[in-house]
Amino acid sequence: MTTQESNEKRPNDEFDVPWKDILEAYFPEFLAFFLPVAHDGIDWERGFEFLDKELSRITRESRIGDRRMDKLVKVWRRDGVELWVLIHIEIQGDRKANFAEGMYVYQYRAYDLYQVPVVGLAILADEEMDWRPTEFGYNLWGTKQSYQFTAIKLLDYPKAELEKSNNPFAIVTLAHLYAKRTKHLIEDRYQSKRHLIRSLYHGGFSRQQIIDLFIFIDWVLHLPDASDKRLWKEIIAFEESQKMPYISSVERFGMQKGMQEGMQKEGASMLTRQMQHRFGSIPDWACEEISKADLSSLEEWSLRILDAATLDAVFSGKGSSDVNTTYREESRDLIPKSV
Repeated sequence: MTTQESNEKRPNDEFDVPWKDILEAYFPEFLAFFLPVAHDGIDWERGFEFLDKELSRITRESRIGDRRMDKLVKVWRRDGVELWVLIHIEIQGDRKANFAEGMYVYQYRAYDLYQVPVVGLAILADEEMDWRPTEFGYNLWGTKQSYQFTAIKLLDYPKAELEKSNNPFAIVTLAHLYAKRTKHLIEDRYQSKRHLIRSLYHGGFSRQQIIDLFIFIDWVLHLPDASDKRLWKEIIAFEESQKMPYISSVERFGMQKGMQEGMQKEGASMLTRQMQHRFGSIPDWACEEISKADLSSLEEWSLRILDAATLDAVFSGKGSSDVNTTYREESRDLIPKSV
């Protein structure tokens, strides 16, 4: 029997942080699962590098929208040529009319700035089966422009195929799909989460992979406290029966703290980018405020950006007319009140 979930607000429905963390931790496995032709063409012995600063420069002037899940990664082909891989994970359920245009803009900006080929890969984790953007182009008065990229739809993966795979991203994909399908169904989500966690111990994963995948599962398949405690008792009993005490209670407390810190770090990064886009260069005092803020403050400031006329107004909540004199003096004592 299916139980309808309560109206409890569940902040862990945000998938950005767990996706970003698992992608960075297992990038070779990510490409092996979603774009094997690229994985096979890369010289992994030379390593790889996430180009966060370069991506920030590429996206700074773009008005395509929120692209916080983009990753730009430098790799080397087996023939020694340097190559960049642009990855975007679209986790929203609503289609975006300018999504393909955004992929195109980032590709040509990267090439223009750095003169390197860019491979585009989009992971569509939304719930619209018929939304499949793969190209952008136009043809006008003898001028033709065409850009194509690879788009992977998570909904296309059969459950049976995912359960047979020993790639960590098979588990990631299953967890994400279960999270979408059981959004308001507590018991269904409980059973799905229980099934996934038990499968970790028999999937040929290392201890660290089991812990990392558990963090992802625990995050995206969030349960109310009562159900969570019930499941945790089962996990402890199961680990004891299997003689595989991989996820101790001490580790789990550390995971929860780590997830909270991850959300806070992501929120601070996103707010900084929004401020840079709206106000330009951000002074040191504002960066310090952001770095010390909790999640609720970061969320409040993100909302104020929509109406604030000045950077000070974002933090103070006051109108722009009196911020420059009163707020800075009373809050930070950095600028004296005007005479």
